[in-house]
Amino acid sequence: MTDISSNRPPAMLPALQKLYLPFDATAETLLRVVAGVLLVTHGYGKIINPFGAVGMVEGLGFYPGVFWSPLLSATEFFGGILVAIGLFTRPASFAAMIVLLVTVYFHGVVTGEGLAGAEKSILWAAIFLFFAVRGSNSQSVDAKLGRQI
Repeated sequence: MTDISSNRPPAMLPALQKLYLPFDATAETLLRVVAGVLLVTHGYGKIINPFGAVGMVEGLGFYPGVFWSPLLSATEFFGGILVAIGLFTRPASFAAMIVLLVTVYFHGVVTGEGLAGAEKSILWAAIFLFFAVRGSNSQSVDAKLGRQI
């Protein structure tokens, strides 16, 4: 794990640095936990009925739907739990990012909503890209185990 505060340029207002630097890891952890919990919440309905999205995934060109629908459900529900607690953060975030990029395509292209329909998915994909690249910080299960993928 790398200390991201050491990679930062000097503050424009050094006096304020004492206010926000102590919250650096906490803010990152809060973003990870919120993103994970919201992904769990979004995937909860799908995990209750893992084959409920067969028609939707096949409509996007993912065949067979009986394979992709449960995979989507598990990625959102269990992947969200893993991201929230910071366990296998990189692979879980990468999987979530892929799911969200598919929703960008769905909303932006398939339904013809363009950027207005895809902007939330773009934002969520960017958040999960951050954690796929960065991994988790010292406030995670990965850190407690002393390992990160």
